[in-house]
Amino acid sequence: MHRQHRMYGLWPSPITPSALAVSLRLAEPAWDTDGRTLAWVEGRSDRGVIVAQHEGEPATRDLTPDLSVRAFIGYGGGDFTISRGTLYFVGQADQRIYRQDLAGGRPRPITPAFGAASTPTVSPDGRWLAYVHSVDDVDCIAVVDTEGRNWPRRLATGRDFYMQPAWHPSGRQLAWIEWDHPSMPWDATDLRLADLDTSGELPAVASSRIIAGGPETSIFQPAFSPDGAALYFVSDETGWGHLYRYDLSTGALRQLTSGEAEHGTPAWMHGMRTFAVLDSGTVIAVSSRAGFHALVAVDPDGAVRDLAHLHPGYTALANPAARPGSAQVALVASGGQQPPRVIVVDTADPFPAPSVRRRADAEIVPPSALSAPQPVTWTSFDGEPAHGLYYPPASEGFQSEGAPPLIVLVHGGPTSQAIASWNSQAQYFATRGYAVLIPNYRGSTGYGRAYMLKLRHNWGIYDVQDARTGAEDLARRGLADPTRLVIMGGSAGGFTVLQSLVEHPGFYRAAICMFGVANQFTLAADTHKFEARYLDSLLGPLPEAAAIYRERSPIFHADRIRDPIAVFQGEIDRVVPREQSDTIVASLRARGVPHEYHVYPGEGHGWRKSETIEHFYRAVESFLKTHVLYA
Repeated sequence: MHRQHRMYGLWPSPITPSALAVSLRLAEPAWDTDGRTLAWVEGRSDRGVIVAQHEGEPATRDLTPDLSVRAFIGYGGGDFTISRGTLYFVGQADQRIYRQDLAGGRPRPITPAFGAASTPTVSPDGRWLAYVHSVDDVDCIAVVDTEGRNWPRRLATGRDFYMQPAWHPSGRQLAWIEWDHPSMPWDATDLRLADLDTSGELPAVASSRIIAGGPETSIFQPAFSPDGAALYFVSDETGWGHLYRYDLSTGALRQLTSGEAEHGTPAWMHGMRTFAVLDSGTVIAVSSRAGFHALVAVDPDGAVRDLAHLHPGYTALANPAARPGSAQVALVASGGQQPPRVIVVDTADPFPAPSVRRRADAEIVPPSALSAPQPVTWTSFDGEPAHGLYYPPASEGFQSEGAPPLIVLVHGGPTSQAIASWNSQAQYFATRGYAVLIPNYRGSTGYGRAYMLKLRHNWGIYDVQDARTGAEDLARRGLADPTRLVIMGGSAGGFTVLQSLVEHPGFYRAAICMFGVANQFTLAADTHKFEARYLDSLLGPLPEAAAIYRERSPIFHADRIRDPIAVFQGEIDRVVPREQSDTIVASLRARGVPHEYHVYPGEGHGWRKSETIEHFYRAVESFLKTHVLYA
């Protein structure tokens, strides 16, 4: 096919703002206890809807058409569960847990109208529901009967945070994750196992003990074996997140996976999973290397089998859920050139084609028209390696001469990782003729605990320098035009954008900042409970580290920002309040720095409304044309 010559950045793209605005967000697949119904959450604009598909029925149906579903503790997640033909979910408006029969009928609340709930988890006999509850910033593990006849009871209190409650198959034990400020869940957590007194109307904790974790160990996702003999979890005690098996009768602990691979993930949200336990006792887990995911099977005898051949084209896998009575798992899967899908994989079939249950969009763009992410490594300013993903420009019909403009797209967190998942932002720009680099700067996850810990007290240094040196490395290799570099990011990535403009004025031709952290003092004082002490590790505790906070608050050095910048902000953002962006923009306006400022009513920390998403992409593209392509 003959390709036309056209300027980088101006290639007609099959990915339109309107198409991105109507894409679904797919999350949290879960099976009913009989294995006949699969349900998941779909984010549609600013609403969350639970969708189900029953065995033998090709069509799906909306289970919650009238009530939006979304849990709000921390960053949310843990929206629902399904058990014995009944759906239990958290209503977005009032944060109560509702019960609704799958066969039909109206939902009704089973928890009182105070505080917020997350991660409803039904006991094996269907009598009780354990969940995480938070009111006035006091968290606990609570339990209520599934009919909602009794007032809930607190099962665990006294720690700052709780997450991931899991029932033993007997219903007489409960495990969960707990931790305290100033740690984050990827820093230090404990795994607690409780023996329950089940003689009353609601269970109570008879005794409990910590079986894993510690001040420098993170534990993720407890899950009991179906036969009740063992408790599985992920621990990074060795420096990498590996699967472990705890024998409940002997207390023996056995590491199941090894090597430089991650089998957990930073617990930014409730309801996250990276493995599932089949009825056979085999564990199906997501193994991550350099940002690319693959399934592995850990058999009861300890043998580890690679299952990557079961999911060709899917290099990002999330929330595996085991189907009762089978070897199948459901998960949300995507790839660098594959938009998200809910799929079901049969791990017992040597050559299966994954069953697709839902697509996030119409998938009208062929993979050949999309950019394939490539893992890259470069030497940063101090001689140490940094990692990332590079998306080259991609088009079936257009080409250009020379090196392309580069967008350095900085991930949020900052304790997070860019993986080889479907990235609509990267594809939006790559299919228009931009190259995209997503640096997994030091402090990112996915490369071992030591790499993650490098950001302690170094936020604003390694992220800024690794982004800059990554762009320089691509320019030296002819993969980016050094005169047309752009930096873009949101939240923590927005901070890196602002700090980069402060530290290296003139290096980037332009910048895009979404709800970026500008004032570390107000972030520490005003942010939500989950991140209230996050800066203790990233910068240091106050007041001792006040000088560092000031040094790495762009708001105090805004007079050094002189490069064109577009700022985007949600009006009701409770993580990074609007005032931070207002102050940065006031300085830009007073000094005549080229800029745009867009505030979106009704939006918080990220965009959910279709009209916001569409406007955002059109505004960014117009801004880049003015300040990068035509400048």
